[in-house]
Amino acid sequence: MRKFIFRRLLSLIPIVLGATFLTFLIISLTPGDFVTSMSLNPEISPSTIAKLRHDFGLDQPWYIQYGLWLYRLSPVQLPFGLKIPDLGYSFANKTPVVNLIGERFLNTLILSLSAEFLIWTIGIPLGVLAAIKRRTWIDRLSSFGVYLGISIPEILLALAALLFAATTGWFPIGGMHTLGYEDWPAGAQLRDLLHHLALPATVLAITGTAGLMRYMRGSLLETLGSDYVRTARAKGVSENQAVLRHAFPNAINPIITLFGISFANLISNSFLVEIIMGWPGLGRLAYEAILAKDLYVIMASLLMATLFLVIGNLLADVLLGITDPRIRYEH
Repeated sequence: MRKFIFRRLLSLIPIVLGATFLTFLIISLTPGDFVTSMSLNPEISPSTIAKLRHDFGLDQPWYIQYGLWLYRLSPVQLPFGLKIPDLGYSFANKTPVVNLIGERFLNTLILSLSAEFLIWTIGIPLGVLAAIKRRTWIDRLSSFGVYLGISIPEILLALAALLFAATTGWFPIGGMHTLGYEDWPAGAQLRDLLHHLALPATVLAITGTAGLMRYMRGSLLETLGSDYVRTARAKGVSENQAVLRHAFPNAINPIITLFGISFANLISNSFLVEIIMGWPGLGRLAYEAILAKDLYVIMASLLMATLFLVIGNLLADVLLGITDPRIRYEH
């Protein structure tokens, strides 16, 4: 398993290089840059614009700029012996990109992990219940919920959630904290964070929960029809034991393999939810950077999204290896 994890970590390098290279190429094909928009200001002299282009390397071909960006990814020393890459400078915010990405990365992680927690704690039990109660009103009701959750686009759910919050006043609209929360006690700060988090996390979790319910129901129904489950029932094993001890452990294995895809999709969907619902995460930062043509912020946001994708798939493989000894033996 250690060798397998090491190989997957090595595979991260060409994936990141390929994704960042293509992004840099696409950005270079679009007209203008951040300094171009500054040149429209008559108060800024052409000499100042030329100096800015030279200082930031924007007067070089795009592949030279990409090479300089890779070169600057050398680690930067932080307190407590920590080191992180130098992700460049934000033209629009006039600050190193690391300062922007650190806080926004944590905010996106909080939103995504909260939604992932809701997806798995709700989707798995409901999928199992629908399989056990097959062809009953519970199964039909859950199937309707699945189709509804999969069919409604994320953007429509987010807009409906905003309308609900504005109409009822039960949830805040946008943001992550209430103004002045820094002076509150820790417990009140946590409750305020959960209050702001509830609606975006729920919107983000609806589609994923519906999909996981469908996969869990189908996998468990297929396992319940297998020979070893019928043999266990013939030996007098109760229905609960047949489901929980024999069918469920084998039915959950293929579901775990979906974790990486689910996590990657969740990250991409969270970007959309953040933009619409005003959650201050990577998605909102990337959107603002695209509008401002803030090149290095765009690259850093893409880099973080790629890391999310690879780590999610790696975690899925590790979990599958833990639950299935045959896979652990192979690696």
